[in-house]
Amino acid sequence: MTRGRTGRARAQGWRGRTAVGALLAALLCVLAAAPSPAAGYRYWSFWDRDGDTWTYATQGPGTARPEDGAVQGFRFAVSANSQDAAKPRGPADFSGICAKTPARDGRKRVALVLDFGTREDAPRGESPPARRVACARVARDATSAEALASVAAPLRYDSKALLCAIDGYPKSGCGEQVSADGTDRSRAGEKEHQDQDDGGPSVGLIAGIAVVAALGGAAFWQTRRRRG
Repeated sequence: MTRGRTGRARAQGWRGRTAVGALLAALLCVLAAAPSPAAGYRYWSFWDRDGDTWTYATQGPGTARPEDGAVQGFRFAVSANSQDAAKPRGPADFSGICAKTPARDGRKRVALVLDFGTREDAPRGESPPARRVACARVARDATSAEALASVAAPLRYDSKALLCAIDGYPKSGCGEQVSADGTDRSRAGEKEHQDQDDGGPSVGLIAGIAVVAALGGAAFWQTRRRRG
């Protein structure tokens, strides 16, 4: 009698370990299927020069109205957010950039630094042009976008007025999401990854965890019923 109970207990224990193993395997499959984290977005960032320091602009180029003598920069790169955005490189001195552009009454001069980024940040099949500087002489009330257009056309914008290309670079794309492995994610896929990008789990991961939890609950109650 004791041997029979012992055998049943061993069998129940083996079934329990099997259920736990299956549960862990299912959880690993869910985690493996979860989308990889995004490295950020590929876009043109906009900067203001304050002395010897670049600061991320608080307004977009379409609304910012720089003063005469201002220095502004644009940098193309892959960045997760404004805190880790790559800054324009190289010297950025107003007197040096605008030395050959004399002042005129009723006009203002804005020094612009255009940094097209690195090969690593370039879209597939494209190479970034060399960094360059320009002095825009525009109307007193001109925006930064108007100053940029006067020295680096053609510009390209999307339907939401996001700056997509300066001097034709890049040829296509606009603020596309980039995976950690460097591949682009299409805008069509952004909705699928929106929860993950905002710091939360993806819908697929939540659903997978729910399935694993259901399997675990079923295995637990099945083991309890057999022991009873």
